[in-house]
Amino acid sequence: MMKRIGIVAGLVVIAASVVPRAVIVSADQPPQYFVDAAKLPFDALPGTNTRRLFGVHKGAGYRIEVPDSWNGSLVLYAHGFRGNGLELTVSNPVIRQYLVTNGFAWAASSYAKNGYDVKAGVQDTHALTSLFNALVGVPRRTYLTGHSMGGHITGVAIEQYPNAYDGAMPMCGVMGDAELFDYFLDLQLVAQALAGIPPRYPFPTDYATTIAPAIRTAFGTPYPFALTPQGLQYAAVVQQLTGGSRANFATAFGFWGNSLLGFALPGDFGGTPGRAVGNVDTIYQMDNDPALTAAEQALNNIVLRVSEDPQGRHPNGLANIPGISGDIPIPTLTMHTLGDLFVPFSMEQIYRRHANAQGASDLLVQRVYRDVGHCFFLPTEEAQAFASLVNWVETGAKPAGDDVLTSAAIANPKYGCNFTQAPRAGYAACTP
Repeated sequence: MMKRIGIVAGLVVIAASVVPRAVIVSADQPPQYFVDAAKLPFDALPGTNTRRLFGVHKGAGYRIEVPDSWNGSLVLYAHGFRGNGLELTVSNPVIRQYLVTNGFAWAASSYAKNGYDVKAGVQDTHALTSLFNALVGVPRRTYLTGHSMGGHITGVAIEQYPNAYDGAMPMCGVMGDAELFDYFLDLQLVAQALAGIPPRYPFPTDYATTIAPAIRTAFGTPYPFALTPQGLQYAAVVQQLTGGSRANFATAFGFWGNSLLGFALPGDFGGTPGRAVGNVDTIYQMDNDPALTAAEQALNNIVLRVSEDPQGRHPNGLANIPGISGDIPIPTLTMHTLGDLFVPFSMEQIYRRHANAQGASDLLVQRVYRDVGHCFFLPTEEAQAFASLVNWVETGAKPAGDDVLTSAAIANPKYGCNFTQAPRAGYAACTP
């Protein structure tokens, strides 16, 4: 039997010194998501002295860590997509060592649901603020950060709760909200068109074992390293969809090429009541020139067009796949890798355009890193970015960032060198 040390507002609080047996705390409603309370305890990092709290709050697991020399600031961490399994788990921040060493308290939630559920992530992460207030005290400043879907959660939360946070750092985030899933649709429909495959949508359940192999054969052997003319056109379209012409894209395509043909998602995911994806107005291009070549025009003429259902998207609020308007209320610093083709660099371009349109450009700084992986940042790179954000919040000194919209800047072979601390595979070392 798990020992309960205290109960605050329906919350089970477990002391750091008590390690419970495998106690399962289940949700009240199906699907039966659950938290294994035996996995919540965590030890202090070597050389640190902290108070650690963990438990279950409103169906979500949580962890809180407060250094003995707490500086009064709290960092909330939002984790990324967990898949659709039933077990709910908590992730510690990558920069945990930096945080506790520098006096920051942190808190993280498992959320009460899995799946691509940004609403649950926003609400359950925000709920940690009142929980922290009750268990520890009211922080003088609160920062919000997260990876991938956690970046989406961060971008939405600061707009939904504009007075709750002081600074935000979305990392490798889905900052284009539903446009990421339009991109997944684009990848398949363009591939079908260029490979000469009869267009199929909705995608059949055996897409990965029937249609995708036929596309790979049409695009080259071994795909994605030896490309036919059709394969080269596909790579060119992917480059433009993910941010435009840039250094080492061939390395990124080689890393992600096979996976690109696996993103054949249904259109009514993420709790949406109807199809949330579409490409009716998308113009596909193979280079940075907005004027269409004959090959681009031919492609646009044959790509199957899909329209989203009116109820599939809501621009405001937390319904379906919540939108990020770019109406940024607080200093926000983002991080993204240049060669990520899963949650691509273009997410940052969409976020910048939205922020500019909202008149919030002065509150957004974006940093680019030379890596092909999704969220492949060095812990020291994350720590450096977070320190820059904190200094911005506390002193008003806006930190440096990268230009994510100017094609010539992005195409520069040294693009991304400003903040990349060490060379990555496939990218030349940054030199003065």
